[in-house]
Amino acid sequence: MQFNSSQREITIKVVYYGPPLSGKTTNLQALHKLLDPSQTGHLTVLDTADDRTLFFDLLPVTTQLASGFSVKLKLFTVPGQVIHTATRRIVLAGADGVAFIADSQRSQSRANNEFWHGMRTHLKENGLDPDATPTVIQFNKRDLPEVRSDAELAEIRSRGKEPIYPAVAIRGEGVVETLRGLLDLVLKAWSQHYEVRRHLGCSPDELIASIFGHLRPLPPEPPTSKGT
Repeated sequence: MQFNSSQREITIKVVYYGPPLSGKTTNLQALHKLLDPSQTGHLTVLDTADDRTLFFDLLPVTTQLASGFSVKLKLFTVPGQVIHTATRRIVLAGADGVAFIADSQRSQSRANNEFWHGMRTHLKENGLDPDATPTVIQFNKRDLPEVRSDAELAEIRSRGKEPIYPAVAIRGEGVVETLRGLLDLVLKAWSQHYEVRRHLGCSPDELIASIFGHLRPLPPEPPTSKGT
């Protein structure tokens, strides 16, 4: 987290991490449509002809607080392909929080596990403690057949400390909840070292409300998920 008192701004870096086609880019696309357009910048999507992210996606979100401070969110995705392992490590550098986007389909369980362990390794390589880095897990594509049941997600939730959010990102379902939950963890972690209200002139809840206070309805999308 970068705090610039002279310019009265704070920058928070969030990285969406997960296996290929789990829905990382779709999350950013939905957020771009849902959040107040006066707060969101240009959504940069660098992908290939088959809709796979080539390097990374970036969505900047800025909110102005009553105290005069501005909070800038930088939402990144990582590419899922095996050949982009080094890029995933680079994009994770300096992350304040990670949203791990898992594919709910049973057939993708191995890929989810491999990328989860890979993410933790990359965090360590960047000098970040994976156990201390605020992290949430989104199980996306809940609209598809042969997905893990709600009971299975509850069992996974009981085994770890990371909050779990079910989602159908292509419909915008669970997308805001995932980011809101992650930002709550990020701000709580920051509050352990700094007094948020003293620095920003507002509470963590007020800061989050300023970001999500003016959501727009998401336009209709195709009935089932696709991977991005």
